[in-house]
Amino acid sequence: MKLFGYWRSSATYRVRIALALKNLDYDYEPVNLLKGEQRSEAYLAKNPNGLVPTLQSEDGGLITQSLAIIEYLEETHAEPSLLPGNALARANARAIAATLASEAQPFGNVRIQNYLKNERGFDAEAMKDWMNRWPGGAMAAVEKMLARTAGDYCVGDVPGLADCFLVPQMYAALRFGVEIASLKKMNEIYERCANHPAFIKAHPDNQPDAVKG
Repeated sequence: MKLFGYWRSSATYRVRIALALKNLDYDYEPVNLLKGEQRSEAYLAKNPNGLVPTLQSEDGGLITQSLAIIEYLEETHAEPSLLPGNALARANARAIAATLASEAQPFGNVRIQNYLKNERGFDAEAMKDWMNRWPGGAMAAVEKMLARTAGDYCVGDVPGLADCFLVPQMYAALRFGVEIASLKKMNEIYERCANHPAFIKAHPDNQPDAVKG
């Protein structure tokens, strides 16, 4: 397999966690979002949305969207599973992942941030308000969801699908100044994941295209 991504992309980070939790080997090809490489003709042929990540399967198939990629990995490499054992718990894991993917992360995308700054004139304070209203609001909702589902991790005591989405969102929240101190359960899970080998391996700072300093 080959993963096309960017070291600090939340969506790519999710897929790296899933690959690490499943102990899967893959090649990695960086796509530098700041240089606009996602809009190159060659990359658009792989991912018409001009977004990362893209996964190229062992047989050359191309899969886009992090949730679809992780579901593909779950279907093709069933063990260890990223989903809990019963239908309700699996639905809860998918709901947490979907909330973070759809209601939180998109508002911090590079293209959204650039639009707000360059075309709408948002200053630093306006950007902080934006991030706290939208990603912050969605994360507060997830905190309430975790009250029903969490053990050591988002759904029960084994890291899985929901944690693949929670950790990158927490990482982004810390970068962008989202107020997360009150999200007790999310912080506990984030700290636990920070010491897990799969999450350490997937961390942005440990990627070959990471920019230090």
